[in-house]
Amino acid sequence: MKRPSTLTRRQFVAGCACAFPVGTASAQTDWQPLFDGKTLDGWHAIHRLPVPRIPGGRSAAQDSPQYLRALRSKGDWKVVDGAITGGQEPPGSGVGGYLITDEEFGDFELSLEANPDWGVDTGIMIRATSVGSQGFQVLVDHREGGNIGAFYGNGIGGFNTREFGFNAQRDSTGTVVGMTPIAYRDLTPEPDPGRSDASWSARPEEFFETWRFGQWNEVRVRCRGHLPTLTTWINGKKMATLDAANMKAAGYDAQAVADLLGRAGHIALEVHNSGQGDRLGAERWLPGRVCRWRRIRVRVL
Repeated sequence: MKRPSTLTRRQFVAGCACAFPVGTASAQTDWQPLFDGKTLDGWHAIHRLPVPRIPGGRSAAQDSPQYLRALRSKGDWKVVDGAITGGQEPPGSGVGGYLITDEEFGDFELSLEANPDWGVDTGIMIRATSVGSQGFQVLVDHREGGNIGAFYGNGIGGFNTREFGFNAQRDSTGTVVGMTPIAYRDLTPEPDPGRSDASWSARPEEFFETWRFGQWNEVRVRCRGHLPTLTTWINGKKMATLDAANMKAAGYDAQAVADLLGRAGHIALEVHNSGQGDRLGAERWLPGRVCRWRRIRVRVL
């Protein structure tokens, strides 16, 4: 397992000053900042390349339209007002990308704050390979039919653990002013072969009690174990748990996933391609929309 690069005392103090308000109890010395609030040092952008749905599966040919389209962009990643901002490049191009850590992490806790526009399909990749698209994804799908805090298996079986979703709540002018819950059966009226049965999820009302629409929200992730147990919290409220060692889902092979991902991997932030998603046909990334990330820190367990 690789640990974050050694920081000078000055760098560490500066990073913590950005990550935590002065005098708060959460500013513990065992947390290390992954974002200095000013630059993308420690991160690099990569293409959102197509990968097989399962480890060892057939991949798209490098001269295929899908692969060539992915090579057009790595997304638009920059620091704006002390936050990492991710969007498509150019806006409306339909092509996404990843921002991925230079370092790899094994057992850890991650804490960050997210403020996504409505109409973006983003997420946090955990134990990701160097191509970004393979690993456990914490969903931050802030769009029609979306979910935040559950898990998806990127390139490791395509499983999902969400129990509920949401659609837009609009005012009389059609402006999105919030979200309204929808049941999982309404998201996927037909049987879903990727549905996992080894997970726990908070109830929809618990999510809506804690998520602050249009504001900053803290997302915390704990990852522990070779085939990890993953847990998420939103603003301190537990949202979901995944037991990757014992999960059962069509196309999921725990040993193959362990062999592919290994004991440690990268953390990555996603900008999804545009296109129809889910069985509701919701657009995954509306033109010009972005997601913002700040106060990113990690604690090795």
